[in-house]
Amino acid sequence: MQEQQSEPQDIAQPRSAGMLGENLVPDILNLTLPIVNVHLIGMPGTKDWVLIDAGMPGSRDRIVEAAQERFGTDAPPKAILLTHGHFDHVGAFPEVFETWDVPVYAHPLELPYLTGQEDYPPPDPTVGGGMVAGISFLFPHGAIDLGNRVQALPEDGSVPFLDGWEWIHTPGHTKGHVSFFREEDRTVLAGDAFITVKQESLLSVLSQEPTLHGPPWYFTPDWDAAKESVRRLAELKPAVAYTGHGWPMSGEVLAQGLELLAREFDTVGKPASGRYVH
Repeated sequence: MQEQQSEPQDIAQPRSAGMLGENLVPDILNLTLPIVNVHLIGMPGTKDWVLIDAGMPGSRDRIVEAAQERFGTDAPPKAILLTHGHFDHVGAFPEVFETWDVPVYAHPLELPYLTGQEDYPPPDPTVGGGMVAGISFLFPHGAIDLGNRVQALPEDGSVPFLDGWEWIHTPGHTKGHVSFFREEDRTVLAGDAFITVKQESLLSVLSQEPTLHGPPWYFTPDWDAAKESVRRLAELKPAVAYTGHGWPMSGEVLAQGLELLAREFDTVGKPASGRYVH
């Protein structure tokens, strides 16, 4: 039996006006699906918009419905941009292509997992933290095959169809994980590089109690890279953060919490033990 170890403490945040919200930035819609968020970037009524990630399996209809409400029935996205390819971020594939015939972009290091060449490392149910972590061994970690629909993001850091945005390589959770950043208003879409809910705990997932947290413990195989990615995002001093799990967050609570997460990552950002911790 493994020796019991104390788990890192989360950076819990109180609910306060201006800190949390579905739509803190007018051209970003945070769409919450079962256990995960996707993001629709574009002003309501425009026909120039992109989708960030593709949610859980079976989420195609909900994504399409939200897009049609926001952009109209004849406005498919210009592209789908992936922060990474874990099952809860690519679940609408391939069904989404039955509605939208659009390209998909991801980091070059993520392409093997999206073209059927390589499986992700298996989840680690030994990290503790709650029921979700404990059952994570059941979560899919095999590659999907998007074929020639998926291509690499531009090497220069630009983001297709999104002027003013850049993509930033933020590995750790996966080799090719990326975040998206807009300097003009210092908005970051962090994917799972950091999140705002304790994803390991079913109670936290159900209640969506805001908590600035490192990447999901049970699906992160490289903790040194994850730590560096949080540090890099903290250095950007984002004013608003949208994440793959949890509420969007803004203001001083975000700034102070992210700075603390970066500084104390070894004690508050990662599990005390686990398959990939050492």
